[in-house]
Amino acid sequence: MRKRNSVKQLNRVTSHRHAMMRNMVTSLFDHERIITTRARAKALRPYTEKLITRARKNLDPATTDHAKLHNKREIMKIVRDRDIVKKLFEDIAERFKERPGGYTRIIHLPERASDSAQMSIIELVERKDRPRRERRAKTAAVAGDATTTTRESSTKKSGVPQREKKWFSRFRKDKEEGGEEESSES
Repeated sequence: MRKRNSVKQLNRVTSHRHAMMRNMVTSLFDHERIITTRARAKALRPYTEKLITRARKNLDPATTDHAKLHNKREIMKIVRDRDIVKKLFEDIAERFKERPGGYTRIIHLPERASDSAQMSIIELVERKDRPRRERRAKTAAVAGDATTTTRESSTKKSGVPQREKKWFSRFRKDKEEGGEEESSES
């Protein structure tokens, strides 16, 4: 008999699960893309979609002021960060004004090395790409700053810092070609 299977429990008690979902949805609205396990991403998707749909209701001119305030308060129960709520109502809801649903996408990643957990990226479909920060090595080399020596010491043969290699190898299909071979040689 299948009972009480409508909620993905994620091996957590209710209070922990709600807190985890609140934190994850806040991070998703803040960064517009997060990396998590596949089960958590699938559980987070309907949670996120309902919040965006509620924020979109405030864009309807027929919505009364009382209903708008109610929508904002209902979202504040979950998100609890005024800046993120403001971004949700003013920026994210505006982007999804014409879209009837399906605001998030889940992209599968390779398994996590430590415990072989299936990993995924969950992101907003129409997300703003933020330009990546330039490396300090480039700016420091131009300025002739002393920080270049510490930055150069952390790089290997390829000239890419270890921190950057780890990030690139996570999304690469053929890991043997890039960062892992070089790190095993040295």
